[in-house]
Amino acid sequence: MELQRPRGTRDFLPDEMAKRRYIENKLREAATRWGYGEIKTPTFENIELFTLKSGEGILGEIYNFKDKGDREIALRPELTAPVVRMYVEELQKSPKPLKFFYFDNCFRYERPQKGRFREFFQFGVEIIGSARPESDAEVIALAVEMLNSAGVKGDLHVGHLGIVRALLRDIQPEHQSRIMRLVDKKDDKGLEEFLDELKAPDEMRGKLFRLIGLRGENAVHEARELVGEIDAMSQFEMLLDLLDVYGLEYQIDLGITRGLDYYTGMVFEIYCEGLGAQNQVCGGGSYRLAALFGGEDTPSTGYAIGFDRIMEICEAKPAEIKRIVVVSFDDTRKEAIVIANKLRAHVSTYIDVMGRKFKDQISYANTIGASHVVIVGKNELDAGKVALKDMRTGVQELVTVEEAVGRMSFSTAT
Repeated sequence: MELQRPRGTRDFLPDEMAKRRYIENKLREAATRWGYGEIKTPTFENIELFTLKSGEGILGEIYNFKDKGDREIALRPELTAPVVRMYVEELQKSPKPLKFFYFDNCFRYERPQKGRFREFFQFGVEIIGSARPESDAEVIALAVEMLNSAGVKGDLHVGHLGIVRALLRDIQPEHQSRIMRLVDKKDDKGLEEFLDELKAPDEMRGKLFRLIGLRGENAVHEARELVGEIDAMSQFEMLLDLLDVYGLEYQIDLGITRGLDYYTGMVFEIYCEGLGAQNQVCGGGSYRLAALFGGEDTPSTGYAIGFDRIMEICEAKPAEIKRIVVVSFDDTRKEAIVIANKLRAHVSTYIDVMGRKFKDQISYANTIGASHVVIVGKNELDAGKVALKDMRTGVQELVTVEEAVGRMSFSTAT
């Protein structure tokens, strides 16, 4: 019987892993430069952590099970809730703001498609403890910086839920949530039907459809005409001013709602070409979750980057890995091991573990694309040297091991 990996999962071979680690480290370096510290949370959590945040409806989308203690456990479907749980459990008394980043795998039971898998990877950032526009602007600017570092250029759209919710102030909270989800899905027909069901006033209905359709330079002015002077509008204008200071290109888009109840203010999404209908690579906003998990009410701002999606389109590539092969004969294998260990401190080094003959070792070096081979023969050892052969030019010369190390270090650097 031939076993296969579960549907919606992947195997990553060495070349792909080299690219993924390279991009991952680019994102990690950007977050670290901006003063964020890396954290890690468990792969599985108590299921209530996710049902409290997203409702019982999420059960059809997650991998959940009972452990041997009869506890309901779920593999994490996302990382924001675990981070907030960690904050409430361990860090509430810490000086604010707290700035975190994380990179990990998540699990959702959904239909696999391009850039979307049942096991997928997220890179995320959170600022906990600040409700100011400066916090929102920094998070957005960092998201753009991280994508740029990975060679990904996207279209940034920015909105504010407080402006949309201002029109819905007379509607019950649970109905507001339904409206926001329909707006998030761009389901105009469903929204019309639900507003009919609520018997929503024609004036409010008209303003809502106008508001969520606002885009571009005049959006703020037109939104003010619809909702008046409200705190959310002032906060949004301050945010936009700061985005200008950061030198970001963006589009105002008041149709962004993110569809989740815990978002409270600024929301943003970044879209890229080349991914079909699922072209969003990053999304986030300001939110309040700590109180839901038993903590004090705490403002937070964060986002998640869909790592698998950016891997589909990223332009940045890791530098070619220099590989050398140490080749020996039956009577020089032990000496070859010693020499290989010296070289490994400076360059990726292979040595035969298959008992191959000399000619087959050379053939293997060609197969894996080695740039050089180091030949350890009896005559060379008697002279205190090895033969260094450039596999691209065929040029071979006698050098000391120290000289070979120097050549390899220089070759790797260039």
